[in-house]
Amino acid sequence: MHSKERVKSLRVISGTARGRSLKPVPGMGTRPTTDKVKEALFSMIGPYFDGGHALDLFAGTGGLGIEAVSRGAEMAIFVDKDPRAVEVVQHNVEVAGMKEQCEVYRNDARRAIKALTKRDIQFQMIFLDPPYRLKDADELLMSMWNGGLIARDATIVVEHDARHQYPSSVGPLYVWKLADYGEIALTMYKVSDDAPVDASQAVLLN
Repeated sequence: MHSKERVKSLRVISGTARGRSLKPVPGMGTRPTTDKVKEALFSMIGPYFDGGHALDLFAGTGGLGIEAVSRGAEMAIFVDKDPRAVEVVQHNVEVAGMKEQCEVYRNDARRAIKALTKRDIQFQMIFLDPPYRLKDADELLMSMWNGGLIARDATIVVEHDARHQYPSSVGPLYVWKLADYGEIALTMYKVSDDAPVDASQAVLLN
């Protein structure tokens, strides 16, 4: 886990799989998004969806992508390079009754992006929750944009150490909302046809 706090329980909060318990990844290598942060996150970007594709990069338990499908996303792709995480995501997808709507891959994030660009697919929801030692989510987003993976109406959520600040714009992406939960921060991007806004103009949420 990125922090030493142990998550007591993980579950699907709302939608078709509401209440289903999710298995955590064994060991200390991943830090699943807590139910409190997950609930706040989906209240901001949803809370429910009418289709759309979700990408859960650095998937960990798969909790974010599973929550998106539970709330109405058509399908989700999960990527993690840790074999234990991939096993857990496969288990959690099955428990949530979503095997037909989900694809799970063991891969490095950059290689996964390259592989996905070869497919005719765009994502309306993108979740990036990399280990806190990695601070290159903005570079990954630029690669995704250049590869045509980000839909015009996409919402992108980067979960990161609150001490790190991502840029107010990444190519045509601009900071839409910022949310701070103690040690954890969420930086949310949307696509703009106009000049990107300054981060100070984004809606700051506590």
